[in-house]
Amino acid sequence: MGWWEDRVVPGLVDRALKGREIGEVRTEACAGLAGTVLELGFGGGLNLRHLPTGVTRVDAVEPSDRGWALSERRRARHDVPVARVGLDGQRLDAADATYDHVLCTFTLCTIADPALALAEVRRVLRPGGSLAFLEHGLAPTAGVARWQRRLDPVQRRVAGGCHLSRDVPALVTASGLRLGPVRAAYLPGPRTPWTFGYLGTATAS
Repeated sequence: MGWWEDRVVPGLVDRALKGREIGEVRTEACAGLAGTVLELGFGGGLNLRHLPTGVTRVDAVEPSDRGWALSERRRARHDVPVARVGLDGQRLDAADATYDHVLCTFTLCTIADPALALAEVRRVLRPGGSLAFLEHGLAPTAGVARWQRRLDPVQRRVAGGCHLSRDVPALVTASGLRLGPVRAAYLPGPRTPWTFGYLGTATAS
């Protein structure tokens, strides 16, 4: 990671994604979680306050030391144990069928190979376990999608490798996970190429 990606981007993302309205969508994303949870892209720990009481442990994959430091106060305010277990969602240091659930919010956009990361998610989920995701990605409107593709090169440079035009449901389906209901809609706030989102789950067989 370069200085910009490691020191600046985590703070910008934390500030942009910690509002009340987006928090309500986070609560929906976390609603079905229980037991042991692996979170890809833990960041500043913005999901902690939205976890159900049935969650007993969170293992966090977070590549940025700055992002992990931002989560310190939030981790201290919550009783659920959190351990940083890795830096790269594409290579998880966990045995097969380790986790009850995986949580992924605003993370698949930045992983270099999301297909590899989702294959790892499938591997570490227990049979019947689920992936809960809240992501931004490719809009269904042709005009917005064109703008997303045009903006992608700049977005990747200034936002830590973030892609605007990834088709999240297609990526999840291709991983072999069984895709459940997905809500595809603009996230709270202005409708822009940055704010079309996907909220859903997928289950491991």
